[in-house]
Order: sequence, then C-alpha cells, then structure tokens
Amino acid sequence: MSNQKIASIEPYELFAIRYATRDAVRSEHFIGGDPHDGPMPMDYFIWLAKNKNHTVVIDTGFNQTMAEKRNRRLLKCPVKILTDFGVSAGLVNDVILTHLHYDHSGNFDQFFNAQFHLQEQEIQYATGQYMRYAHLNHTFEVDDICGIIRLNYQQRVTLYNGDSKLSSGIGLHRTGGHSAGLQFVSIYTKRGWVILASDASHYYEHFETYRPFSIAFHVGEMITSFDKLLFVAKNPNHIIPGHDPKVMERYPHVDGFEGKIVKLDEEPKS
Repeated sequence: MSNQKIASIEPYELFAIRYATRDAVRSEHFIGGDPHDGPMPMDYFIWLAKNKNHTVVIDTGFNQTMAEKRNRRLLKCPVKILTDFGVSAGLVNDVILTHLHYDHSGNFDQFFNAQFHLQEQEIQYATGQYMRYAHLNHTFEVDDICGIIRLNYQQRVTLYNGDSKLSSGIGLHRTGGHSAGLQFVSIYTKRGWVILASDASHYYEHFETYRPFSIAFHVGEMITSFDKLLFVAKNPNHIIPGHDPKVMERYPHVDGFEGKIVKLDEEPKS
C-alpha cells in the first residue's frame, strides 16, 4: 500500500482483552508432543479495535456456563469487561469471528446490533460432513453454530471466500489449518499494521519454530499459515498470537485493567 493511501487511513486503537485462563503443559500444544514437558498455561482473549468512526470486536469468547463445562477459569465475562471499559456490546458496529470454535464465538447474542463477518468455508465446515466425528466436533458448540445460522437468516452475517477487507484499516486473511475456515485479522494502528493471528498461531513459539498446534483440521495449511502471517506482518513484532500469556507481559496494561487489557497499538516492551 502506498504511503499516500496509508496516510488517509484513520488508525485504530487496538486492545487485547484477557477473559479466561487454564493450566496446561507443553505436550498439549504441539503436534507430536514436546520433549520438555513443563508448564505452558493458556490464556483466552477477545480483541477490540476502535477509532472515532468505527468499533469492532474480534471474537466473542465464552461465558461461565461454558467455562464450567470445559474446565476453564473465567476471570470475567468478556462482554462485562468491555462494558467496564466503556464499550457497550449494543453499540459495536461489527464483530469479526476468526472461526467458530467455542472459545471464539460464544456470547454472540449479546452483540445485538452488530454485523458479523466470517469465512463461508468455516460455517460450511461447522455444519458439514466432518461434524459427525467427535475428534473434530468437540471444539464447537452446536447452539453457537445454530445461533450464527439464525443471524445469517436475519441478514446479519457477511460471508467471505478468501482474503478481503472490512474497512480500509481492517483486513481479513483466510488461512484454514486449525479450522477449515480460519481467518486472521490485520488492523492499521499508529504503529502500523498489527496482525491478530488468533488460532493461526496460538503461541509465539508456533510461528517462530514452525511447530503446529495439536488441534488441526489441515496440518499443511496450519504450517503455511505461519508463512502468511509473516508475509502480511512484515515485522514479527507486529504479530499477536491467539492464546499466549506472554502478550500480557509484552504490552502495556490499561490503567484500572491490569491483568485484563493491554494496548496492542503501542510498541512491545523490549
């Protein structure tokens, strides 16, 4: 993109919102396990991008009922964290769903005025032939999937087939791999384009070492998604993995929301 076109984009403020966590070990997070099987906890995030004209939420998390069902520790409902931060779910313009796994698409019904954006291949996958197999369907919640279908019937879902743009400052990038229609998101901020990898790379270590996460629909696409992340990002410091607790260490906290919200439009700490 030319410098003139970039100058015309209204930068977004960008935040990672940590709403849940769980204890885990390294062997859970890499295909084939890991010889150094020490602790490797997992955090759960949604993301918020906003400027004076546009408010976008990327993924919607899960609630207390789902936390209990899945044995996760909910720190606070992500929608409640948004409200405490001054962002009412009812005033959110757009919701981007990177994919339809339970931890990325719950709470969707609380964003009752938003348009939803996801890859068409993802909704086909979540309702198609592979969902008869427990190994693949256990990461989905059927009530969430049915809810998204109902929203589509209400003309509140925009489906994409490949890379696209939501606005001049927000790009959608289809990768697949972890889930058939997974997409990651690029956001233009004051420090340039920041890449929300979501589950294209759960941890920094995944794209840094090209070792894929243990839950995969297509291992090849999961590995090539690392190539795409690095190509779109230009700078690895601009990639934000989807579940890594290190995100909370590398970026500055928002006052009053320590441990819950960090600013991704700021440069990472050295």
